[in-house]
Amino acid sequence: MQTSSNTAPIDLSVQEVSKHYTNFTAVNRLSLDVPKGSFFSILGPSGCGKTTLLRMIAGFITPDEGDIVIGGKSMRNVAPNRRPVNMVFQHLALFPMMSVGENVGYGLARRGLTKGEISKKADAMLERVGLPGIAGKRIDQLSGGQKQRVAIARSLVLEPTLLLLDEPLGALDLKLREHMKLELKQLQNEVGTTFVYITHDQSEALVMSDRVAVMNKGQFEQVGTPQELYYHPKTAFVAGFVGNSNRLEGVLTNAAEGKTASGLTLALTPTQPASSGATSMFIRPETIALSRQETEIASFANRLPCKVETLFFDGANSTVQVKEVATGTQLHVALPHTGQHSDLVPGETVFIGIRAEHVQAFQG
Repeated sequence: MQTSSNTAPIDLSVQEVSKHYTNFTAVNRLSLDVPKGSFFSILGPSGCGKTTLLRMIAGFITPDEGDIVIGGKSMRNVAPNRRPVNMVFQHLALFPMMSVGENVGYGLARRGLTKGEISKKADAMLERVGLPGIAGKRIDQLSGGQKQRVAIARSLVLEPTLLLLDEPLGALDLKLREHMKLELKQLQNEVGTTFVYITHDQSEALVMSDRVAVMNKGQFEQVGTPQELYYHPKTAFVAGFVGNSNRLEGVLTNAAEGKTASGLTLALTPTQPASSGATSMFIRPETIALSRQETEIASFANRLPCKVETLFFDGANSTVQVKEVATGTQLHVALPHTGQHSDLVPGETVFIGIRAEHVQAFQG
């Protein structure tokens, strides 16, 4: 599977790349194209092969098959330090005995630039990442977010074709991680360098990326925009991994109807290729309408009386768990951001509405 652009040149082309370890295949015939100036993420669970792929791009691991082309040039037999690539890890590996400016200029010093040139380039890059005037500070005087930007500045000052980021926000606390997602996206837009970002966190991938490859067991399940992955998943894995969903196992009884294992029958959009068979059905909590009056959901193909079980208050992300009366099927339903229905109590009867097009069904 490949991604491409009709307008931007391709900074990274992975061509039928594989990596095998004895009885285990970490990466299996992967292909992708990353356009110049884009923010591309590889999203997947631990052990799916995404870090192996990133390390092959960086040159730390040699592919068993295929080729990696960066900036239009094959990287076969090109050592890591000869590739137009820099890498930012979760553990930033900044030098505590050096000042901020010395950290940023470290790679330039190794290239033999003069102190004046190094200082000028380091100061300019620190300003570009939003940290002007801190070149003389010690690393231990910086916040977590500032350290993150210094590590990125140290990589970007070398003007790489690609900046590879291996779960760089994983060590940050939740609030700082949320802030840095926005910072990284804005920074990439400003500097224009192509970012290839590895993460297991779907929120990071969706918020920051122009395109995302969802990886599972050494292969890409789907490559597309965040919106395509979220609203139009092509496999059950993508539907379950990207975003939150109610997953119901059952059978497809005909092209427009599915029956869950608990006995709940749901109307579906008639787009299934087969008339029967084991099926996974996914319903996103925010697509389910909730009402105390059934008449208010009269236009929905699926109208279900339910009992309230548990409320989970999380501000704008609050949900309620309900149990369908006839079959006992449990569903999570998103509560409106307005605070409506925040007064629901366990045991109360409510009605939920689910449109046929909001039930995503996958066979096999």
